[in-house]
Amino acid sequence: MLGILIFIFVIQIVYVSFFTLRMILTLKGQKYLAAVLSMFEITIYVLGLSIVLKYVNQPLSLIVYAVGYGLGVLVGSWIENRIALGYITMKVIVNDPESDMANTLRNIGYGVTSWIGSGRDGHRLVFEVLAKRKNQKKLYNSILELDPKAFIVVTEPVMLHGGFWTRGTKK
Repeated sequence: MLGILIFIFVIQIVYVSFFTLRMILTLKGQKYLAAVLSMFEITIYVLGLSIVLKYVNQPLSLIVYAVGYGLGVLVGSWIENRIALGYITMKVIVNDPESDMANTLRNIGYGVTSWIGSGRDGHRLVFEVLAKRKNQKKLYNSILELDPKAFIVVTEPVMLHGGFWTRGTKK
């Protein structure tokens, strides 16, 4: 029975990891890759479910199935964070309107759009940077190195059209 429980546990982790990745791929517009992944996902799901249903009178098999499901969500999320698909937009506001931060970021390869904004305590330099999601931490750290007091907001764009980064993006 221990072998069956371990198999149920592992198959649930694999299934839910695939499920999580498929959902993320679908949301990121990678529908063909998501469709291929879904074929493996459903095969694993049916296999795992059939084993659990065979041992449905064993409460431990249901517990292991549920724990494997929960761990699968964590594993799938971890994998997705490692892959880091897509882009982020980082809006940055710095107190010094004369700051050269936007040019510094341009010089290291980021596309930056900047303007002067008005805050409660005066003018501010405001800029937006579009970057690959996998470069988010590097960009964030670069900004904080240049101005540890910078105000930073990160969002994920749903669509991209034109501009510096879209030359190499999928249409």
